Amino acid sequence: MNLFADFDTRIKNALETIDFIKEKRSEVDFGRLTVEPPRDQSHGDVATNAAMVLAKPLGTNPRALADLISAALRNDPDVSEVSVAGPGFINIRLSTGYWQRLLSSIISAGTDYGRSVVGSGKKTNVEYVSANPTGPMHVGHCRGAVVGDALANLLSFAGYDVIKEYYINDAGGQIEVLARSVFLRYREALGETIGDIPAGLYPGDYLVPVGKELADEFGPRLHNMPEEEWMPLVKDRAVAAMMVMIREDLEALNVHHDVFFSERTLHAEGAKLIRAAINDLTFKGHVYKGKLPPPKGQLPEDWEDRDQTLFRSTEVGDDIDRPLIKSDGSYTYFAADVAYFKEKYDRGFDEMIYVLGADHGGYVKRLEAVARAVSDGKAKLTVLLCQLVKLYRDGEPVKMSKRSGDFVTLREVVDEVGRDSVRFMMLYRKNSEPLDFDFAKVTEQSKDNPVFYVQYAHARCMSVFRQAKDAFPDLDFDSLDLASTVGAISDPNELQLVAKLAEYPRIVESAALSQEPHRIAFYLYDLASFFHAHWNKGKEQPELRFVNDKNRELSIARLGLVRAVASVLRSGLGITGTAAPEEMR
Repeated sequence: MNLFADFDTRIKNALETIDFIKEKRSEVDFGRLTVEPPRDQSHGDVATNAAMVLAKPLGTNPRALADLISAALRNDPDVSEVSVAGPGFINIRLSTGYWQRLLSSIISAGTDYGRSVVGSGKKTNVEYVSANPTGPMHVGHCRGAVVGDALANLLSFAGYDVIKEYYINDAGGQIEVLARSVFLRYREALGETIGDIPAGLYPGDYLVPVGKELADEFGPRLHNMPEEEWMPLVKDRAVAAMMVMIREDLEALNVHHDVFFSERTLHAEGAKLIRAAINDLTFKGHVYKGKLPPPKGQLPEDWEDRDQTLFRSTEVGDDIDRPLIKSDGSYTYFAADVAYFKEKYDRGFDEMIYVLGADHGGYVKRLEAVARAVSDGKAKLTVLLCQLVKLYRDGEPVKMSKRSGDFVTLREVVDEVGRDSVRFMMLYRKNSEPLDFDFAKVTEQSKDNPVFYVQYAHARCMSVFRQAKDAFPDLDFDSLDLASTVGAISDPNELQLVAKLAEYPRIVESAALSQEPHRIAFYLYDLASFFHAHWNKGKEQPELRFVNDKNRELSIARLGLVRAVASVLRSGLGITGTAAPEEMR
């Protein structure tokens, strides 16, 4: 049950009973009406702006209209109180019986509570990480990996048909640099002294075992081949080895993809897919031959002062037109981007989401232009940019990794603090804002460490059931129908906790629609705070404790409340990709 969707319907039904509104029904639109928690919980359980948004089209005063609406709402048996605040906000307080039925439905739904159909099965592709296969993943990839994975989980939970995708950049110049770097390590494995790694090659020690594998497979034969023969062999094996390493890094972070799409696919068979994409744009009138004016500032790699094949991207929202084919007949990197989007669109996706680093901000308009041109405006493309992560240890910046040569690897961070801490903290700030990650703070066992605080709340829930088994050893917990036992839940503190649980479906839907998975992490922290606060009240007031061996019926009812809290915590932690531990020491 979604409380706010339920009362959205009830309020609209109440409006339809008011003669004054029925007379002018054709003149008013209920679409701007909102139903949400009041800013101050002391004002009520549900608030609506109905009178504020309907007064003008109805030609009346908001306060007077609010009084009429309030009178209609008082006829609802689940409404215990209605009040009007300010210029016409309506605050509604619900009956205890309503909260009890809502709690029962939460218990029955379990971890499916909050699951939504707002996505309507829309086929959605979320592409994230897509790190160049030239080495281990670094902490800069970590945030995009977590945001993309959590967003895909969230959208799936909200009713979207989601595919998680990784784009392997295995066709650019960086792959040739990788191959040369590996070939150097291959020579080293054969016993040659290579000295310092030349500038421009990848210096990390992670390439040493790749060179050794080549030496074991080929012996000195590669060394005796001309470059045009050894280069493709080394490229294939180097990329394969890097993808094994990247998949292991992703697994350590609990990040999984459904599809790994190779850029080489676009260039196969004489770049068949790229040619097809350009032909499609040409047919639609989006391609022409011409020159681009020199851009301000530093010239990009693909700018030429001569005729090129250009995408008329300014007509579909971009700042400048983009080159597709250079004057020498070779395709630009952007041409591959066009082909990749078309390939996704041809697979039937309604929406494509790209999760990129902040340094890709310049890609947003051009990719959106591609989506409009390729799909004739039918498909939606969204780019989410993840700002930088700065690593600290007790407030001091963390030094670079020895293994990588010039950066801190994702695996080092996960191995030190655990994947749960990494994942939750990467979501505990909006992706468009910079994030400071302090190794010391994310391992603290305190309220100041969000992941500990939320996981501890779940562990405490589980401890309540262990206490109940000790208190009532004859009770068969496996056959206990907790959803039918909540009639004894009536204390205001308990009902506040139920009200917090009631917000979850709304949070899920708003987070999915806004594509902001951090909202789930924030909500979980708030729910944990409510639960811990109620736990602490039980220390001061024994009558509020979840388990009371002197009152079996009340204890069982409260077990239902605890079960509901645990289910929502477990559901939300599942969306974030974080574990829900049963014990914490």
